[in-house]
Amino acid sequence: MRNRCRTIGFILFWISIGMLLMLLITNKVIGIIVIGLLMIAGYNLYFCNRF
Repeated sequence: MRNRCRTIGFILFWISIGMLLMLLITNKVIGIIVIGLLMIAGYNLYFCNRF
């Protein structure tokens, strides 16, 4: 249970950092590019194959 709480806290922390970053980026096109790159990076990190 402790690992789940820590994971949820970690996710919520980075969501708030992302929201703060989007407040600072005024150009919508750059914001969409950043969102796409971070989604691809997050997907690759979440589903990485570790042996």
